[in-house]
Amino acid sequence: MAQQKAKATERIAVDEGNILRQNRSIQVEGAFGVLKQDRDFRRFLTRGITKTETQFFLLAFAFNINKLHNRTIYKRLGIELFNQEAA
Repeated sequence: MAQQKAKATERIAVDEGNILRQNRSIQVEGAFGVLKQDRDFRRFLTRGITKTETQFFLLAFAFNINKLHNRTIYKRLGIELFNQEAA
């Protein structure tokens, strides 16, 4: 266990790990923040795992379509927030 922890810490400490961590923190937290604050999504309207997953899938799909639409309008396709190499 200690070996795995040391290996993970080592990967995070390098520049590439730092960039990947920055991208992930921005992308994930931002999506939930937009859904909650901007789209006023506070609770699921359905019951059951399958229906709730379906509702969340539709929300995520709409979020991604809206994001693609905005990037297309402002001609920001193919531009990443941080430059990163293959992990």
